[in-house]
Amino acid sequence: MTDVLAALPIATETYWVAWAVFLRIAGLVALLPAFGEQSIPVRVRFALASAFTLLTFPLVSFEVSPAPNLLAVLTEPLVGLIFGLWLRLMVHAMQIAGTIAAQSTSLSQIFGGSAGIDPMPAMGNVLVLSALTLAVISGLGPSSIEYVLLSYTIVPYGTVPSASVLVELGASRIADAFALGFALAAPFLIASMLYNVTLGVINRAMPQLMVTFVGAPAITAGGLSMLALSFPYLLSVWLTRLAGVLDGSALLSP
Repeated sequence: MTDVLAALPIATETYWVAWAVFLRIAGLVALLPAFGEQSIPVRVRFALASAFTLLTFPLVSFEVSPAPNLLAVLTEPLVGLIFGLWLRLMVHAMQIAGTIAAQSTSLSQIFGGSAGIDPMPAMGNVLVLSALTLAVISGLGPSSIEYVLLSYTIVPYGTVPSASVLVELGASRIADAFALGFALAAPFLIASMLYNVTLGVINRAMPQLMVTFVGAPAITAGGLSMLALSFPYLLSVWLTRLAGVLDGSALLSP
């Protein structure tokens, strides 16, 4: 195999540059939303990483040193995983929103099951799958290539990521993910609070009435109605925040 590669009219340095680019992209694709889901077979993810490498290689070849570097072999996959994790947090934000909304509206156990690897309420499953589908049809693939180029700006090739930068960016991204998840589920939390306050008032006024049996269908119907009404807005807000991470505005902002 080595003799065959050596006979090709391509410089050996080119093979190394392509391999170095693949190392970073493979780490990123492993956690990339939609393309790096655990339900996707490993061979398909490998093919996606190879395709991203072919598209990205001409754009970043000048960033990569043609000389083989053992340090780069160790650090490039780590850098890819870090940048992939920052994108993966956007999926976790939608999962958090769906879980909070389902718990607030007594829909956490309805239907059950999950299309993904991690079990989650049906409401969270619908939100996550819809968000991933919307991201793909909105150009997640080309935006991911721009995100790879951004990663070389923040962490140049062959350098060990700065601990201070990673801590600062990582903490801000985790905080933003939790804040986004809570903000998306805020309408359901407010409705749940009003529902419980109303049940408490009715229970005090009519102790003999079984308010739970009366209120349970109401909160279930209300939760499904709120989901149907707020669904487009929730997805648009999430997609805007995802675009902010992909173009670097959410990462480079102070």
